[in-house]
Amino acid sequence: MIITQLINIYLNTLKLNKSYFSNKNNFGEAAIYFAIIIILINSLISIIPNSAFLELMSSYFALGKVEGPSLKIVLLTSFVTWIIKSFYIHFVGVVIFPSKNTNCNFRKTLILTGMAQTPLIFNCLAFNQSTLFLIFITYIWYNACLIIGINTVYNYKNIFKASIIALAPLILFILYIASNFVGSSATLT
Repeated sequence: MIITQLINIYLNTLKLNKSYFSNKNNFGEAAIYFAIIIILINSLISIIPNSAFLELMSSYFALGKVEGPSLKIVLLTSFVTWIIKSFYIHFVGVVIFPSKNTNCNFRKTLILTGMAQTPLIFNCLAFNQSTLFLIFITYIWYNACLIIGINTVYNYKNIFKASIIALAPLILFILYIASNFVGSSATLT
């Protein structure tokens, strides 16, 4: 029963099913536990592409064998990141830029943010340096799922506001990285 519900969550969110996010039954009593399970599964799977990335960087910069973080740190970081991201989305989406029909509590935002991470399960396919590019595909898929979920749960009229809320941290990070390269005279090779 629990496994079938978890598979149902994965299938509906992977298909970017808008009606799944609009169904209030999917945000019921047990939904927070399913979101925690999804975060747990994805944090464990993230060890695979992280190891491939560390292997790539250690060979590229001739660092030798680089050890990854411990399992405890990976799990703790995943849960803390989930809570911070949920707080950001809730604060910006409900407090700062709500629509007239927005009626959402923080628990529902936690569930939404957890369920939107279902595409990250495919990060297990990025197990070596040649398949590391798949992380970008799963991250784009995750952002699309998050945008659709925010738009549906917060009852926005168009997808623009949900896109800005979901992608603003990424845009600011890219601008920060670009500003560091503009002022320096170093070249990338």
